[in-house]
Amino acid sequence: MESELVTSLIAGVPLPLVLIGADERIRAANGGAEAIYGRGLTGRHHVTVMRQPSVLDAVESTKRLRQPGQAQITVSGTGGHETAWSVLTAPVAGGGVLVSFEDTTDLVQASQMRRDFVANVSHELRTPLTALLGFIETLKGAARDDAAARERFLAIMEREAGRMNRLVSDLLSLSRVEAEERVRPSSRVDVLRRVQAAMTTLRPMAEAAGVTIELDDPQGGPAEVLADSDQMSQVFSNLIENAVKYGATGQRVTIGIQREARDPGLRGPAVVVSVIDRGEGIEAVHIPRLTERFYRVDSHRSREQGGTGLGLAIVKHIVNRHRGRFRIESAPGKGSRFTVILPAAPMS
Repeated sequence: MESELVTSLIAGVPLPLVLIGADERIRAANGGAEAIYGRGLTGRHHVTVMRQPSVLDAVESTKRLRQPGQAQITVSGTGGHETAWSVLTAPVAGGGVLVSFEDTTDLVQASQMRRDFVANVSHELRTPLTALLGFIETLKGAARDDAAARERFLAIMEREAGRMNRLVSDLLSLSRVEAEERVRPSSRVDVLRRVQAAMTTLRPMAEAAGVTIELDDPQGGPAEVLADSDQMSQVFSNLIENAVKYGATGQRVTIGIQREARDPGLRGPAVVVSVIDRGEGIEAVHIPRLTERFYRVDSHRSREQGGTGLGLAIVKHIVNRHRGRFRIESAPGKGSRFTVILPAAPMS
């Protein structure tokens, strides 16, 4: 009776649990534990099941000293997916050990993302800083009285300083967007006006690149959403600027605006803005990663164009804050389409 009660209690706990008896055999295990080690655990010696040395050491230490123990393990699942577990061992009456498992995969991944982020920022800043320090040293020495070299070096220093300024500005923008991501905006904003303002601002850059920016708005009229006006401007400026820089071989960028009575994904009326270029296109393997921080399809070209690798990450976070969807479609030789789908503002 007591054994059945223990088994039912362990089965009802959401965390994976394994109860090891004083004879070192498994007395009970719940479904979570079976998902890690397989079925049919009861009655087996725990060493034949838990083969990770750190777990065996923790179990042995707890059994011998009657004190809690801890271990960290990573278990490979189907499709190469790995799960990180924090394993806790605790002594129980009768000389046994209770082993519990807590899924820490998200914490491990978040920690890795922070390390990668710091490493990427350091790398992005180190290159222009190294260039600036080198040119400053040269101007203080060999090129002190060389007017031609001085002008050339100062131009390069200005470009590198501008690159650092853009990076810091994008980092601050990303930080602000992430801080506000759970707060939904409540101001009514006309998307059409934000798009037109972005087109006007970027038209000189497009003309210099030989690119025509055109608006395709067959329905016409206001396209209002509940939004942050500045963030909407940032979204469309980033997307149009990217289209001009990286889709310039097509010589034409089209911004399409549609007002949908019902979008299946948003389950309601929506405003759909698409930025379309006719450039080289992007291979399918890159598309899922384009919104990652500092991810670039062509790192050298992106840096030459003044890109920071954060633009699409900022767009994604802004769209998420507005409870919208961001979709990227592209294929080599067929150009790219970046689509922002936003919930339409309710009728006033």
